[in-house]
Amino acid sequence: MPLLALLAFPACAVKAHATTHGKQRLSILATGAIGDGKAINTRAIQHAIDQCASEGGGTVVVPAGRFLTGALFLKPGVDLSLERRAILLGSTNITDYPSMPTRIEGHTQIWRPALLNASGCNGLQITGEGVIQGGGKPFWKAFWTRYGADNKTTNLDVERPRNLFIADSRDVLIRGISLRGSGFWNIHLYRCQNATIENVDIRTPPKSPSTDGIDVDSCQDVTIRGCHISVDDDNIALKGSKGPNAGRDTGSPPVEHIRISNCTFGLGHGVLTLGSEACNVHDVVMENCKVEGWMKANHTILLRLKLRQDTPQRYEDIHVRDITLNARGQLISIEPWNQYFDLKGQAAPRQRVNNITLSNVSGATSQFGRIAGPPKSSLSNIAFDDIGLKLGDPKVMIQKVKNLVLKNVTINGTRMDVPSLAGQGTR
Repeated sequence: MPLLALLAFPACAVKAHATTHGKQRLSILATGAIGDGKAINTRAIQHAIDQCASEGGGTVVVPAGRFLTGALFLKPGVDLSLERRAILLGSTNITDYPSMPTRIEGHTQIWRPALLNASGCNGLQITGEGVIQGGGKPFWKAFWTRYGADNKTTNLDVERPRNLFIADSRDVLIRGISLRGSGFWNIHLYRCQNATIENVDIRTPPKSPSTDGIDVDSCQDVTIRGCHISVDDDNIALKGSKGPNAGRDTGSPPVEHIRISNCTFGLGHGVLTLGSEACNVHDVVMENCKVEGWMKANHTILLRLKLRQDTPQRYEDIHVRDITLNARGQLISIEPWNQYFDLKGQAAPRQRVNNITLSNVSGATSQFGRIAGPPKSSLSNIAFDDIGLKLGDPKVMIQKVKNLVLKNVTINGTRMDVPSLAGQGTR
């Protein structure tokens, strides 16, 4: 396929997010919430949500103040508005997040819910200028303490609440709010359709483990725009199922029709990452974004495709364009990912990567990165167009790619093409 044809994509259809919920606006103060940062408000805030739902729906309002709470559960027909200087402050006591079945890392198990949860909430809107502030520090400390004693500790061995989990919901809008201090992932969408995350600010500091910015898990038609994300794991991760039976997992439909634009990224492991658990990802466009972060703790990868040798995977039509990259890290990584590898006694499945483009990327980073799939993988139609970068290490590592295209690619002032890569023995 000609390169220009690869770069022309229609925008995915996104419906308007006009709420159909009731007009009632119910302040959590009316049900007894106290915004002093000390009183636990879980019952008072949940009562406001339940009352609003029982009266035909509407918007629960969090006014200015620091409202300490455990896990909350939104109801169908109820929106949430966080006013300016409002802080929904997550408890640091893990017992305030009662264990229950929840989706986590590609499956459902008994674990801890998020600070704010919603399921089956079509038309949900979470908006405003306020903050969802997780109680992250003690949860991060607990993880690192256990990991220090046993380096085989997994993410799920130390239970930590997410900031926001939304499942099985259509026409979702998250706009304007900020998220801080999540114990685990910040925003986790699971089996949602037509969701928009707009002008949201997400930040956690270094050494805050597994604090992904936005996890899009088994969702379709998701738009992420105008956001700022700086976290100590993947900025945006596209997820699904894992393991040799993942292709038959009816609870994990493909991730499809994802649009990311006009975002700024700071600290992170991967700006756009496919995996660690993902089976089928199709039709993804990230454009007009900035990546900034030369801090010592950072090593971010602009596009990261994790290929699990224990999972059948198909990653197709992934396109990253019009990016300014000025951060410690790499341009690209398409490599094996063997974290928690388990074939369950079955033969190793195949991984297929097809139609990947990076175009109009400029700036500076540490390394080009590496493209080298596992033995049973096939990598085809990978194109680099109008790439101009300054790299600390100018070596380009690309292997096992069918139909590799380099057009106007300049590294440290030197033009690169496919024959020059063959001369380096890297393809």
